[in-house]
Amino acid sequence: MNADQLKGRWMQFKGELKTKWGEFTDNDLTEIEGNYDKFVGKAQERYGDKKSELMKWAEAWHAKPATNTEGKKKSPFA
Repeated sequence: MNADQLKGRWMQFKGELKTKWGEFTDNDLTEIEGNYDKFVGKAQERYGDKKSELMKWAEAWHAKPATNTEGKKKSPFA
């Protein structure tokens, strides 16, 4: 995952992040707001020794194909 990937899919990612990794607060998510460096810092702050596990999860999440709920228009022919 890189900075552009995080920023581009932030709205959907943050919901799943908070569900899976519940120590992130709403204030954390507002502060991060798609910024990769801030995300990494908060991951370290909230999870410390589990940061590498969280980052692996984030990489796997971002490897999934984007869905229509991420700002893509649904085809009228679907």
